[in-house]
Amino acid sequence: MQILAGLGNPGAKYANNRHNVGFMAADAIARRHSFSPWSKKFQAEIAEGRLGGDKVLLIKPQTFMNLSGQAVGEALRFYKLDPSTVTVLYDEIDLAPGKIRVKVGGGSGGHNGIRSLDQHIGQNYRRVRIGVGHPGAREMVHGHVLGDFSKADREWLDVLLDSIAGAADMLARGDDSGFMNRVTLDLREKLQPTGEDDAPPPKKKAPKAQSHIRQARPQQPMAKLPETGPMAAMLKKLLGKD
Repeated sequence: MQILAGLGNPGAKYANNRHNVGFMAADAIARRHSFSPWSKKFQAEIAEGRLGGDKVLLIKPQTFMNLSGQAVGEALRFYKLDPSTVTVLYDEIDLAPGKIRVKVGGGSGGHNGIRSLDQHIGQNYRRVRIGVGHPGAREMVHGHVLGDFSKADREWLDVLLDSIAGAADMLARGDDSGFMNRVTLDLREKLQPTGEDDAPPPKKKAPKAQSHIRQARPQQPMAKLPETGPMAAMLKKLLGKD
């Protein structure tokens, strides 16, 4: 049995926050793979199902982000599982929006949810870091992660979540590189370029078409005007020439 934990904060107030992308990923996996309805246990919302041939418990801690380790630790002890059976999905400000990285072990990187997990179950678990981008200044980080994804973000976010769900069976069988490659390729193939540099060059205007009558009319050289005689005198008067 494996545990997949998506991190976030409970309640409608936080539902669309960047900090809640772990919850969003867990919901996407549950929908795609027809997991059981969500129920409450271990200070969390849980759903049971299978990825490939493995039984999986999806868990969304309801203890708020800073205490995420309490819920995951309780589930781990109940099922008498090793921390290596745990995979955690969470937001990462040090990755560009839409980027994804998987690793086992390591530090918390300043993420309070990961710090709590480290305290309760140790560091020997898989981390799926989902990039949400950095606001550019340290003092802006709190507002950034607790801010909602924008409408423009939804273009890549929906593709990313769908891809994570579709490739979740790779995570279950430990194919971390295959999982990352699948998600990266999905984003590359499904997202259309939006930058100005990617725009096609403007089309040149076609020369103005002539009517079919004018096209059919033979082009004749302009007749030479007479310089002497009665006709020349008349033309000079008409044209106002002396």
